[in-house]
Amino acid sequence: MTNSDSDVGLAVEKTPVNWWRILSLITGMVLFGIVYYSPLWPDAVDPLGEHFILTKEGKGAIAVFLLAATWWVFEVVPIGITSLAIGMLQALFFIRPAKVAFTDFMDPSVLFIFGSIVIGMVFTKTGLTKRIAYKMLSIVGEKTSMIYLGCFVLTAALTHIMAHTAVAATMFPLLMAIYSLYTDEEGPTKFGKGLFIGMAYVAGAGSIITLLGAARGAVALGFYKDITGTDISFFQLSYYMAPIGWIMTFLLWGFFMIICKPEKLSIPGLKDKAKRMHKELGSWSTQEILAIIIVIATIIVISGKSFIPAMTNLHKTGILLCSTILFFIVNILDIDDLEEIPWNIILLFAGAMSIGFCLWETGAAKWMAVNWLTLFQNAPAIVFILGMAFFVMIMTNFIMNVAAIAISLPVALVIAPYLGVAGEVIVFSALVVAGMPFLLLVGAAPNAIAYTSKQFTTSEFFYYGIPASILLMVVTWIAVQFIWPIMGMEIYLPTA
Repeated sequence: MTNSDSDVGLAVEKTPVNWWRILSLITGMVLFGIVYYSPLWPDAVDPLGEHFILTKEGKGAIAVFLLAATWWVFEVVPIGITSLAIGMLQALFFIRPAKVAFTDFMDPSVLFIFGSIVIGMVFTKTGLTKRIAYKMLSIVGEKTSMIYLGCFVLTAALTHIMAHTAVAATMFPLLMAIYSLYTDEEGPTKFGKGLFIGMAYVAGAGSIITLLGAARGAVALGFYKDITGTDISFFQLSYYMAPIGWIMTFLLWGFFMIICKPEKLSIPGLKDKAKRMHKELGSWSTQEILAIIIVIATIIVISGKSFIPAMTNLHKTGILLCSTILFFIVNILDIDDLEEIPWNIILLFAGAMSIGFCLWETGAAKWMAVNWLTLFQNAPAIVFILGMAFFVMIMTNFIMNVAAIAISLPVALVIAPYLGVAGEVIVFSALVVAGMPFLLLVGAAPNAIAYTSKQFTTSEFFYYGIPASILLMVVTWIAVQFIWPIMGMEIYLPTA
């Protein structure tokens, strides 16, 4: 080979510099440095005159929060690696002890996500996914718009009886099977983006309707009872939330039909093909029967926690991990399957837990909530309600929605009476937006699960989430102004 040939080879192998990635990488580090090394910031003061100090550690938590958000949105490194940076920065910059920061990486919520993903793997391996997918397609037909609607309605309905994380893990392989019938080409499509992002969004919309969809509902109602002494029942929650959850489900269907309009209006012959393929699957196998029994039993036990007092102290993660262990005991899964777990997603949520607890334990989250909500203490009542909801919506994209509610509700419920606002509407509007984090993958497990489809990037998810979040705020306003008052909810306190 001549020198000129060698030079040509080197030129071909040379990778172009991704300047946008480098800029995003540096931006995150600069934001961290500016916030961490800046002088201490002023105290936050609530309407009762109580001061909330932002300590050096709290300021450090905000610095880590900004770096992680920048890196997650622009995906400058794999999302799981950004999560590792969250733990590393806490330890090396003395924001929290390393033992505390990294212990959060194995929080029960992270293991719950692990167990949910395993259920999805089981559905795929046993063939349950194909069985359900073909049956559904034989019902909804060949129009891609109806396939969208069928998948979204099924997702929302399932979240009424099981955690939205488990629903997403169950639906994911089902959607993969459906998508494989749409195209044989590699790479993302508009239909693929709408199918998977829509599933994640709708899982959130459906999960607000009952206490079984997510833990946030029980936490919010517990806070409300502790602060006001008033109890909100399971059925009262569902009564007020059902219209909003289903309105959002159908609006999101319309949203994705516009934003991610499928390249094909229909898939000719799909209905007959689905019927034929469903028939070819034959009778249920032993593994399928075992898998469905284990999954249904797990759902029943987790759901029973809300109704049976003797089961209240059973932890949902412990129950779910029982199913994981059983899958290996009965030989549905083996060691090779364990190695197929998407650890990038597990790490993503591990980091989200760590930064969430970091903001909470250092007082940074409380400081931000008080500063934000006191901006509205002299505002019209509706502005205050929507301002509180907006804060919860933004925060739940970055930290656990349970934490977002926990830091905002106590402050909001203190300010509300001064503005003539009933506490009940504060709780319900917070729960609506807390269930639908449309901007970042870390906002909810279904978002991250959908990401493993490789149909969209983190930045695409963020960009689609902006108009979707605006839509959510509009629906929240409509609920407060029109829907809930008609249903009998007290919005404003009677004047003396």
